[in-house]
Amino acid sequence: MATKITWYGHATIGIETADGYKILVDPFFTGNPAASTTADKVSADFIVVSHGHGDHVGDAIDIAKRLNIPIISNYEITNWLSAKGVEKVHPQHIGGGFKHPFGYLKLTLALHGSALPDGSYGGNPAGILLTTNDGKKIYLAQDTGLFGDMQLIGEEGIDLAMLPIGDNFTMGPDDALRAVKLISPKHVIPIHYSTWPLIEQDPHAWAKRVEAETAAQPHVLKPGDVFVLE
Repeated sequence: MATKITWYGHATIGIETADGYKILVDPFFTGNPAASTTADKVSADFIVVSHGHGDHVGDAIDIAKRLNIPIISNYEITNWLSAKGVEKVHPQHIGGGFKHPFGYLKLTLALHGSALPDGSYGGNPAGILLTTNDGKKIYLAQDTGLFGDMQLIGEEGIDLAMLPIGDNFTMGPDDALRAVKLISPKHVIPIHYSTWPLIEQDPHAWAKRVEAETAAQPHVLKPGDVFVLE
């Protein structure tokens, strides 16, 4: 089997590893005009939350309780989730990795905010670097601006990078293109764009620039589409 990546819209991502584990990242369905499904229909073995904003914490609590699965996030967010009744959490922090059943997950730097929906302190925002059990390396930048240490992440040998291109709150197309050049992934998928007019972008135009200026292979998905990482 191969690793399958589902983009549900915005920055909500499903990963099904080659050995059958399902990871749901930043599960924002309710109130998401770009969502391809609803929170009550998704299945997962683990949830990962990159930072505290409502469009990333989203439906994590309800899904975790319904499926009785753990949520992985930073220490502050996992404490907050526990106080909200989530029974299974796993705290990590930036630069720290852990060998989960589905693979080795490390939290990376992200330049953004992380306040939780009720105004509580959400710690530091993070990106996600996943090495699956069969050796695939997937970098989910989630919400971030451009930063030079993306080159260090790229030195890991990234098979797939998922990068925001929406601008205003995250990298826009120009900086996301620079990010591709720093990371040098084999494949790249744009995320976090066109959910609302404020972050409207043309992903196909961006993909053409990626093809013209880098060796990465871009893939523009529609919400609900699945990319198979061979």
